[in-house]
Amino acid sequence: MTTTKTTCPYCGVGCGVLATQQADGSVSIEGDPNHPANFGRLCSKGAALGETLSLDDRMLYPQVEGQRVSWDNALDLVAEKFVDSINEHGPDSVAFYVSGQILTEDYYVANKLMKGYIGSANIDTNSRLCMASSVAGHRKAFGTDTVPGCYEDLEEADLIVLVGSNLAWCHPVIYQRIAAAKEARPEMKVVLVDPRRTMTADLADIHLPINPDGDVALFSGLLVHLSKAGVLDADYIENYTSGFEEALTRAASLSNEQLVQDTGLSLDAFNEFYSLFENTEKVVTVYSQGVNQSDCGTDKVSAIINCHLATGRIGKAGMGPFSITGQPNAMGGREVGGLANMLAAHMNIEDENHRALVQDFWNSPTMPHQQGLKAVDMFQAVADGRIKALWIMATNPVDSMPDANFVQDAIKNCPFVVVSDVSETTDTVRHANVKLPALAWGEKDGTVTNSERRISRQKAFLEPPADAKADWWHMAQVAKRMGFEEGFDYRNCASIFREHAALSTYHNDDSRDFDIGALSTINAKDYDDLAPFQWPCRAGEKVSETRFFSEGDFYTPDRKGRFIPIASKPRQVTTEDYPFVLNTGRIRDQWHTMTRTAKTARLSSHLAEPFCEIHPDDAERLHIGDADLVALSNERGTIFVRALITDRQKPRNLFVPLHWTDQYAANARVDILFASVVDPFSGQPALKNVAVTLERFQPTQYGFLVSKEKPDFGCTPYWALAKTEGGWRAEFAVIKPVDELSIFGNTVLGDTLHDSPQVYNDKQSGDKRAVWFKDGKLHAAMFLAPQPVIASRRYLTDCLLQDFETPLSRHEVIAARPPANRIEKGGMVCSCFGVGANEIINATASGCHTVKAIGERLKAGTNCGSCKGEIACLLEKHIVAITDVAS
Repeated sequence: MTTTKTTCPYCGVGCGVLATQQADGSVSIEGDPNHPANFGRLCSKGAALGETLSLDDRMLYPQVEGQRVSWDNALDLVAEKFVDSINEHGPDSVAFYVSGQILTEDYYVANKLMKGYIGSANIDTNSRLCMASSVAGHRKAFGTDTVPGCYEDLEEADLIVLVGSNLAWCHPVIYQRIAAAKEARPEMKVVLVDPRRTMTADLADIHLPINPDGDVALFSGLLVHLSKAGVLDADYIENYTSGFEEALTRAASLSNEQLVQDTGLSLDAFNEFYSLFENTEKVVTVYSQGVNQSDCGTDKVSAIINCHLATGRIGKAGMGPFSITGQPNAMGGREVGGLANMLAAHMNIEDENHRALVQDFWNSPTMPHQQGLKAVDMFQAVADGRIKALWIMATNPVDSMPDANFVQDAIKNCPFVVVSDVSETTDTVRHANVKLPALAWGEKDGTVTNSERRISRQKAFLEPPADAKADWWHMAQVAKRMGFEEGFDYRNCASIFREHAALSTYHNDDSRDFDIGALSTINAKDYDDLAPFQWPCRAGEKVSETRFFSEGDFYTPDRKGRFIPIASKPRQVTTEDYPFVLNTGRIRDQWHTMTRTAKTARLSSHLAEPFCEIHPDDAERLHIGDADLVALSNERGTIFVRALITDRQKPRNLFVPLHWTDQYAANARVDILFASVVDPFSGQPALKNVAVTLERFQPTQYGFLVSKEKPDFGCTPYWALAKTEGGWRAEFAVIKPVDELSIFGNTVLGDTLHDSPQVYNDKQSGDKRAVWFKDGKLHAAMFLAPQPVIASRRYLTDCLLQDFETPLSRHEVIAARPPANRIEKGGMVCSCFGVGANEIINATASGCHTVKAIGERLKAGTNCGSCKGEIACLLEKHIVAITDVAS
């Protein structure tokens, strides 16, 4: 057995992973106890990485127009089409759309090719969708894109303010670090600022259910309060900053009435939060997509930073604004100029000196003089014909971009589209003229940078399958075929990293924050053994944990931090025709568009279909019941999802996860509903605040299926698939009544059903059931009802793994619930240990009335901890119910 130290490919926490190849070919996964990002912790997704390494959907060979070709043929064609377009229409007629899922070395080569050799800045990244407003806010205030602090600050702070950040589900390891610190120091306080009462609220002392985009008002009011309270750091403001008076005057123009209106919070709520911030020196404000994904996201970032600059609470232990990124290498992409408005090594594309410096270092023939097209504008240019050739790498814009149907049509109609990916079944890759097989996690080699500026190695421990190659290799080979041999003669990723490090220190002399010059001569062995480290890592200096700006020394022309005057202007999106505000985001066990996480049954068992969180008052008014299907619509389209009625959601506000695609659901691509509204500074789209209608969708019949084979529901209006151990499960609904389940089953499952099913029909209730067995094994079971199907889903999916030799055992399956002597586990709560809701409730009978007690009895919540909030909710509801019955 061989163990490889590598890094997790999911969120921006950047957890260290130990991947061990077993004798049977499987790979076991553990957290690396020595990695300073996670110290051995992993979330449910990270822990399940070994289950995602199958080749069942892999793109294994280059293809042109659906036909397998050699690498030479594919690369020659890509180079030819790009050169032809550039020669005929100019360099801005081509574009790259890349991803926070590629490694820094891949990013570096892509940026160098587009900006330094093609001569266009038309390279942007899906990181534009998650952290571009943080970049813009940093550059405005600090002069460069610097995250001032580190993860240790979260453990040393006495107050943590979480703004638009559902850490418990989106960054569980950071959540656990904070939870452990709070348990050790109960006096630590946590404030959650979020329209939803997410699972992170379980950790919070105060939850502020703010209106969408009310954050500018909240932090502008805080700045005024801090001034009136006399707790500003006058020396810091005077010596290290500029623009304070103008920023304060602008903030003070906001009346109390406007503050209440813009935020939806009471004055009492303000006073409680403001007083806590005022009287606590060690404060960290952590913000994520709820801040960034907005048409005023940059202003939100500026409002937060203003409060920290005004109090000097920045760059010191336990203090500072902290942007936590969504993707594993969003930061690495920022470092090498992966954004259309930046150059490599945190240099500015608008700066003539920076352009000359980079061009000189690269010895490149050309350099763009202005920003390229940011993501939304890029796909607009694809749609209107300005971009003739598009290369998409490791991302799925047909699902993730706003106005996603528009983006799909644009890609479909683009004259030449190249897609580099690991999966051949995404909603984007099906529109490619050329498909290039890339390396997946476990096969890739290079570096990533996490949210605290820590660079770690992501190392290969699996051989590349078939013809799959590294993304940097794809681009270097095309560059050579375009006539740029000398600039792209890389032997391996270590040689790319050396060049990246050398550029970071080239004519730097502390004029730029990003400097890893100490590694500019690193050899292949030392690169292979590179331990995680934080930048900067300057030549001749000892590597150490670094914070920025405690004593000024910003990267502005006068080396002072800048206060940014801002005004609160939340956008009113709802109308009489579209009265609901739709918010979107991640769930605990899925990732982006599910190309990796949907491959493991464990991660699909928690929430197996797309859903919409609806406040009980709204559900009652619209006659929507739990588990009903609902339609969300606006002028851009309609989606169908399952209703989840919960008081965690505010009235007139809805939440739908972003993950489901046409590969796993019929009509659940939520980003088709979002307009291409962007922040004017960052170009980041507003994916948290759009107006929709909500209504109950009433099919003729609801259905549930478990089967050995993957079903195909064709044009059925609603279906949602999920992998299970031993097969598949599916929820579905039909408009045209199904009379014969055996016939419908053959339609859905094809010719895999050879034997006649056992059937059950209840004419009074309308319930229909059919169960197919093959060689003593359950092959498929299908259930139909006029209402949402009542069945034990956990029991039925487990049945796919069991033997059924007797008629009685087969009859139990058609009953859709386990026999009386068997425990009904209930819906999955803890994915790490497979603990269901009913098991947790049953444990209360033996005295387990706390999350800790449940963990001791069942292990639930003791690994990644991201299910602790759900356990707490279950315990609270169950104990209240028992109390009600007893009284």
